[in-house]
Amino acid sequence: MPSLNLEKALELLAQHRPVFHSEADFQHALAWELQRMDSLARVRLEKQVASPGDRVHLDLLILGEGYEVAVEVKYKTREAEILHGDETFSLRYQGAQDQGRYDFLKDIERLEKYVGSHPGAIGYAILLTNDDSYSLEPKKTDTVDSAFRVHEGQVLEGVLSWSDRASEGTKSNRTAVITLQGKYKIAWRDYSIVGTNQTKYKQFRYVALQVSSDG
Repeated sequence: MPSLNLEKALELLAQHRPVFHSEADFQHALAWELQRMDSLARVRLEKQVASPGDRVHLDLLILGEGYEVAVEVKYKTREAEILHGDETFSLRYQGAQDQGRYDFLKDIERLEKYVGSHPGAIGYAILLTNDDSYSLEPKKTDTVDSAFRVHEGQVLEGVLSWSDRASEGTKSNRTAVITLQGKYKIAWRDYSIVGTNQTKYKQFRYVALQVSSDG
C-alpha cells in the first residue's frame, strides 16, 4: 500500500528547521513538510475523529492516494537560547518528565484505537527533545514512572501504570492505566545539533513509533 516516509520527512525538515519554538510550531512545520512531499495529500491539523467509545483530536491526519496516516507529536525541551539564522529560539525547561512520558504513551494508546477502527490506516507517535533524560537509561529502576520509561532499547507493551508511590500531584489528570495492544521497542535517532560550542542542550533526538492494527 502506498504511504508516506515519515523518517524522510523528519530528515528533510531538520535541514531547514532544526529547532522549534513550541510543540505547535513543530506540528505545523511537520505538516507543511508532509504536504511538500505529497502535494495531492490532504493534511489536516487537530482533526477531530471518531474512536471506539469516544472522539479524539489527532495532531495530524494525512489522507493520500491509497494511504491514511495519523500522527501525534510531542516536543519536550530543556532551557536553551539558540540562534538559528536570524531567529532566536528561547526554549524553557519544561520538566515533569514523568508526565511527559505518560503523555507520549497515551498518544500510542490513542493511535492504536484509531487505526484499529480505520482499516488500512497507520499511526506514528513522535517525541522530539533536547532533554536526554528521556533517552538515557535511568540509574534508578524503581521510580514512580518506571513503567513509562522510553530510554534506548526499552520495550513497551501491555498494561502500564504509575507506581503505588506516585503522588496525586504527579498523577494529576493522568490517573488512567495505559493499555497497549502492540509491542514497541524504543530506538532514538539524531535530529539536529544547533547553537555554538557554548550552547547547552543543543542536540535534538527523536523517537518515532509506528502503530498499526496488526501490532
